[in-house]
Amino acid sequence: MGQIAQKHKIVLIDDDKNILTSVSMALEAEGFDVTTYSDGELALRSMQDKPAELIVLDIKMPRMDGMEVLTKLRETSAIPVIFLTSKDDEIDEILGLRLGADDYITKPFSQRLLIERIRALLRRERYSATPAPKSSSDAVTERGHLVLDDDRHICTWKGKMVNLTVTEYLLVKALAQRPGHVKNRDQLMDMAYGENIYVDDRTIDSHIKRVRKKFKDVDDDFNHIETLYGVGYRYKESD
Repeated sequence: MGQIAQKHKIVLIDDDKNILTSVSMALEAEGFDVTTYSDGELALRSMQDKPAELIVLDIKMPRMDGMEVLTKLRETSAIPVIFLTSKDDEIDEILGLRLGADDYITKPFSQRLLIERIRALLRRERYSATPAPKSSSDAVTERGHLVLDDDRHICTWKGKMVNLTVTEYLLVKALAQRPGHVKNRDQLMDMAYGENIYVDDRTIDSHIKRVRKKFKDVDDDFNHIETLYGVGYRYKESD
Protein backbone atom coordinates (compact mmCIF):
# COMPACT_ATOMS: atom_id res chain seq x y z
CA MET A 1 0.00 0.00 0.00
CA GLY A 2 1.53 3.32 -1.15
CA GLN A 3 2.39 6.10 1.23
CA ILE A 4 -0.05 9.03 1.21
CA ALA A 5 1.60 12.34 0.32
CA GLN A 6 1.57 14.85 3.15
CA LYS A 7 -0.63 17.88 2.53
CA HIS A 8 0.88 21.36 2.65
CA LYS A 9 -0.41 23.26 5.69
CA ILE A 10 -1.80 26.72 4.84
CA VAL A 11 -3.09 29.33 7.31
CA LEU A 12 -5.69 31.83 6.06
CA ILE A 13 -6.29 34.96 8.19
CA ASP A 14 -9.12 37.33 7.23
CA ASP A 15 -12.01 38.92 9.11
CA ASP A 16 -14.33 38.40 6.10
CA LYS A 17 -16.08 35.07 6.72
CA ASN A 18 -17.12 34.80 3.06
CA ILE A 19 -13.47 34.92 1.98
CA LEU A 20 -12.47 32.42 4.66
CA THR A 21 -15.15 29.98 3.47
CA SER A 22 -14.70 30.32 -0.30
CA VAL A 23 -10.89 30.43 -0.34
CA SER A 24 -10.48 27.56 2.14
CA MET A 25 -12.83 25.42 0.04
CA ALA A 26 -10.85 26.23 -3.11
CA LEU A 27 -7.54 25.42 -1.43
CA GLU A 28 -8.82 22.19 0.10
CA ALA A 29 -10.11 21.14 -3.32
CA GLU A 30 -6.50 21.51 -4.55
CA GLY A 31 -5.21 19.24 -1.79
CA PHE A 32 -4.07 21.77 0.82
CA ASP A 33 -4.64 21.43 4.56
CA VAL A 34 -6.19 24.80 5.51
CA THR A 35 -6.70 26.38 8.92
CA THR A 36 -8.68 29.63 9.03
CA TYR A 37 -8.69 32.50 11.55
CA SER A 38 -10.72 35.69 11.64
CA ASP A 39 -8.43 37.26 14.23
CA GLY A 40 -4.69 37.91 13.83
CA GLU A 41 -3.84 37.68 17.52
CA LEU A 42 -5.55 34.31 17.87
CA ALA A 43 -3.78 33.06 14.75
CA LEU A 44 -0.36 33.98 16.12
CA ARG A 45 -1.05 32.18 19.42
CA SER A 46 -2.44 29.09 17.69
CA MET A 47 0.46 28.80 15.23
CA GLN A 48 2.91 28.37 18.09
CA ASP A 49 1.43 24.90 18.65
CA LYS A 50 0.16 24.27 15.12
CA PRO A 51 2.83 25.46 12.66
CA ALA A 52 2.09 26.02 8.98
CA GLU A 53 4.09 26.26 5.75
CA LEU A 54 2.53 29.42 4.31
CA ILE A 55 0.18 32.20 5.45
CA VAL A 56 -2.39 34.13 3.42
CA LEU A 57 -3.00 37.32 5.39
CA ASP A 58 -5.48 40.18 5.03
CA ILE A 59 -4.08 43.66 5.72
CA LYS A 60 -7.16 45.38 7.13
CA MET A 61 -8.49 43.60 10.20
CA PRO A 62 -9.83 44.81 13.57
CA ARG A 63 -7.82 44.46 16.80
CA MET A 64 -4.55 43.41 15.15
CA ASP A 65 -4.15 44.26 11.46
CA GLY A 66 -2.08 42.32 8.98
CA MET A 67 0.90 44.66 9.23
CA GLU A 68 1.18 44.07 12.98
CA VAL A 69 0.68 40.32 12.55
CA LEU A 70 3.52 40.23 10.02
CA THR A 71 5.82 42.34 12.22
CA LYS A 72 5.33 40.00 15.19
CA LEU A 73 5.63 36.93 12.98
CA ARG A 74 8.96 38.06 11.51
CA GLU A 75 10.46 38.26 15.01
CA THR A 76 10.60 34.47 15.10
CA SER A 77 9.66 33.09 11.67
CA ALA A 78 10.54 33.37 7.97
CA ILE A 79 7.38 31.54 6.85
CA PRO A 80 6.18 32.74 3.40
CA VAL A 81 3.36 35.30 3.60
CA ILE A 82 0.99 36.48 0.87
CA PHE A 83 -0.94 39.66 1.63
CA LEU A 84 -4.54 40.19 0.57
CA THR A 85 -5.08 43.91 0.04
CA SER A 86 -7.49 46.47 -1.43
CA LYS A 87 -6.68 48.64 -4.45
CA ASP A 88 -6.23 51.79 -2.36
CA ASP A 89 -3.63 50.14 -0.12
CA GLU A 90 -0.55 50.75 -2.28
CA ILE A 91 1.41 52.29 0.60
CA ASP A 92 0.52 49.32 2.78
CA GLU A 93 1.64 46.97 0.02
CA ILE A 94 5.08 48.57 -0.14
CA LEU A 95 5.44 48.64 3.65
CA GLY A 96 4.30 45.04 3.85
CA LEU A 97 6.88 43.84 1.37
CA ARG A 98 9.60 45.76 3.21
CA LEU A 99 8.53 44.06 6.44
CA GLY A 100 9.03 40.71 4.80
CA ALA A 101 5.87 39.69 2.93
CA ASP A 102 6.63 37.49 -0.08
CA ASP A 103 3.85 38.61 -2.39
CA TYR A 104 0.47 40.31 -2.42
CA ILE A 105 -2.79 39.96 -4.32
CA THR A 106 -5.32 42.75 -4.73
CA LYS A 107 -8.99 42.24 -3.84
CA PRO A 108 -11.16 41.21 -5.58
CA PHE A 109 -8.80 38.44 -6.63
CA SER A 110 -8.80 35.27 -8.70
CA GLN A 111 -8.62 32.14 -6.56
CA ARG A 112 -6.72 30.47 -9.40
CA LEU A 113 -4.08 33.20 -9.20
CA LEU A 114 -3.80 32.80 -5.42
CA ILE A 115 -3.35 29.04 -5.77
CA GLU A 116 -0.57 29.49 -8.37
CA ARG A 117 1.21 32.02 -6.12
CA ILE A 118 0.99 29.61 -3.18
CA ARG A 119 2.44 26.75 -5.24
CA ALA A 120 5.28 28.91 -6.55
CA LEU A 121 6.25 30.07 -3.05
CA LEU A 122 6.13 26.53 -1.67
CA ARG A 123 8.41 25.39 -4.51
CA ARG A 124 10.83 28.21 -3.73
CA GLU A 125 10.87 27.29 -0.04
CA ARG A 126 11.43 23.62 -0.79
CA TYR A 127 14.42 24.34 -3.02
CA SER A 128 15.96 26.87 -0.64
CA ALA A 129 15.54 24.61 2.41
CA THR A 130 17.21 21.53 0.93
CA PRO A 131 20.08 20.93 -1.48
CA ALA A 132 18.47 20.83 -4.91
CA PRO A 133 19.69 19.13 -8.05
CA LYS A 134 20.97 21.45 -10.72
CA SER A 135 18.12 22.92 -12.75
CA SER A 136 17.81 21.89 -16.38
CA SER A 137 19.03 24.39 -18.96
CA ASP A 138 15.42 24.89 -20.05
CA ALA A 139 14.55 26.13 -16.56
CA VAL A 140 17.37 28.71 -16.40
CA THR A 141 17.41 32.04 -18.24
CA GLU A 142 20.76 33.85 -18.44
CA ARG A 143 21.10 37.38 -19.81
CA GLY A 144 24.57 38.69 -19.03
CA HIS A 145 24.70 39.29 -15.27
CA LEU A 146 21.06 38.22 -14.85
CA VAL A 147 20.19 34.60 -13.99
CA LEU A 148 16.61 33.39 -13.51
CA ASP A 149 16.04 29.88 -12.16
CA ASP A 150 12.42 28.83 -12.73
CA ASP A 151 12.63 25.65 -10.63
CA ARG A 152 13.58 27.63 -7.56
CA HIS A 153 11.97 30.97 -8.49
CA ILE A 154 15.35 32.53 -7.72
CA CYS A 155 16.86 35.60 -9.38
CA THR A 156 20.52 36.64 -9.16
CA TRP A 157 22.35 39.67 -10.52
CA LYS A 158 26.15 39.59 -10.68
CA GLY A 159 25.98 36.50 -8.48
CA LYS A 160 23.96 38.24 -5.75
CA MET A 161 20.44 37.21 -4.77
CA VAL A 162 17.63 39.62 -5.70
CA ASN A 163 14.69 38.80 -3.44
CA LEU A 164 11.74 39.13 -5.84
CA THR A 165 8.14 38.24 -5.15
CA VAL A 166 6.62 35.65 -7.47
CA THR A 167 4.85 38.39 -9.44
CA GLU A 168 8.04 40.45 -9.77
CA TYR A 169 9.99 37.38 -10.87
CA LEU A 170 7.49 36.68 -13.65
CA LEU A 171 7.66 40.30 -14.83
CA VAL A 172 11.46 40.24 -15.00
CA LYS A 173 11.33 36.96 -16.89
CA ALA A 174 8.80 38.38 -19.36
CA LEU A 175 11.14 41.27 -20.13
CA ALA A 176 14.40 39.29 -20.13
CA GLN A 177 13.15 36.57 -22.49
CA ARG A 178 13.52 38.94 -25.45
CA PRO A 179 15.99 41.74 -24.67
CA GLY A 180 15.45 44.86 -26.72
CA HIS A 181 11.82 44.04 -27.45
CA VAL A 182 9.17 46.28 -25.91
CA LYS A 183 6.46 44.65 -23.78
CA ASN A 184 3.33 46.69 -23.27
CA ARG A 185 1.45 46.57 -20.00
CA ASP A 186 -1.19 44.15 -21.29
CA GLN A 187 1.50 41.64 -22.27
CA LEU A 188 3.18 41.98 -18.88
CA MET A 189 -0.16 41.51 -17.11
CA ASP A 190 -0.76 38.26 -19.02
CA MET A 191 2.71 36.97 -18.09
CA ALA A 192 2.48 37.88 -14.40
CA TYR A 193 -1.21 37.31 -13.69
CA GLY A 194 -2.47 35.01 -16.44
CA GLU A 195 -4.97 35.74 -19.15
CA ASN A 196 -8.48 36.97 -18.32
CA ILE A 197 -7.35 38.49 -15.01
CA TYR A 198 -7.57 42.27 -14.97
CA VAL A 199 -5.24 44.57 -13.08
CA ASP A 200 -4.87 48.26 -13.85
CA ASP A 201 -1.81 49.85 -15.45
CA ARG A 202 -0.73 51.43 -12.18
CA THR A 203 -0.29 47.99 -10.60
CA ILE A 204 2.25 46.97 -13.26
CA ASP A 205 4.05 50.32 -12.93
CA SER A 206 4.25 49.86 -9.14
CA HIS A 207 5.71 46.38 -9.56
CA ILE A 208 8.34 47.63 -12.02
CA LYS A 209 9.27 50.46 -9.64
CA ARG A 210 9.85 47.99 -6.81
CA VAL A 211 11.78 45.62 -9.10
CA ARG A 212 14.18 48.41 -10.07
CA LYS A 213 14.72 49.33 -6.43
CA LYS A 214 15.50 45.74 -5.48
CA PHE A 215 18.09 45.45 -8.27
CA LYS A 216 19.61 48.80 -7.28
CA ASP A 217 19.91 47.58 -3.69
CA VAL A 218 22.25 44.93 -5.12
CA ASP A 219 23.91 47.13 -7.77
CA ASP A 220 23.65 50.95 -7.76
CA ASP A 221 24.42 51.01 -11.50
CA PHE A 222 21.55 48.74 -12.54
CA ASN A 223 19.63 50.35 -15.42
CA HIS A 224 18.54 47.40 -17.54
CA ILE A 225 14.76 47.83 -17.29
CA GLU A 226 13.88 50.77 -19.52
CA THR A 227 10.61 52.69 -19.74
CA LEU A 228 9.24 53.71 -23.12
CA TYR A 229 6.64 56.26 -22.09
CA GLY A 230 3.20 55.58 -23.52
CA VAL A 231 4.35 52.17 -24.84
CA GLY A 232 5.70 49.88 -22.12
CA TYR A 233 8.99 48.46 -20.88
CA ARG A 234 11.99 46.59 -22.28
CA TYR A 235 15.11 44.87 -21.02
CA LYS A 236 18.39 46.24 -22.43
CA GLU A 237 20.06 43.99 -24.95
CA SER A 238 23.55 44.03 -23.48
CA ASP A 239 25.42 44.56 -20.23
